[in-house]
Amino acid sequence: MNRFQFVHDHQDAFGVKRLCQVLGVNRSSYYKWRDRADARTARQAADRALAEQIRAVHTESDGAYGSPRITAELRADGRKINEKRVARVMRTFSIQGIRLRRRVRTTIPEPSAAPVADLFQRDFTAPAPGVKYMGSGSRRESHPPAPTEPCVTVSRYTALVTLITRNFGTGANVRTFPGIAA
Repeated sequence: MNRFQFVHDHQDAFGVKRLCQVLGVNRSSYYKWRDRADARTARQAADRALAEQIRAVHTESDGAYGSPRITAELRADGRKINEKRVARVMRTFSIQGIRLRRRVRTTIPEPSAAPVADLFQRDFTAPAPGVKYMGSGSRRESHPPAPTEPCVTVSRYTALVTLITRNFGTGANVRTFPGIAA
């Protein structure tokens, strides 16, 4: 039940003005809602009729079809219908297609593998330069001229970021940037 319906049901006992003030709704919105009751009833009846057609197509497909295929079937029968409306009516009337695809698990950890040691012990501060460095490496294939291997290291004391890019056949390119002290 929405707030407008509550106002409509209790207007004889408390009055529309008081109920709208208490519930925090505009009276003009309530009156617009009330005036659209016929259209709302007609839309609900049309949705019920559509739900019967959807159920027929759904049953014919042995419960396999979802909203895209049911929409296509209804359009093939000559009905002008939007997939969003079919999906809404299916959701309202609890009609669901079968989900055939299961999620594929691509990474399966080895049960006997030992966990990686935490060498920093979650302490990322450095007492002096050159004591703690952190890095991240990745390889990506670039289209011509050659594949590259970037490597980023961060000094935890000076907060300098060093980017090393090695192009195969041309040597290495080293650039240092001021980083963000963390």
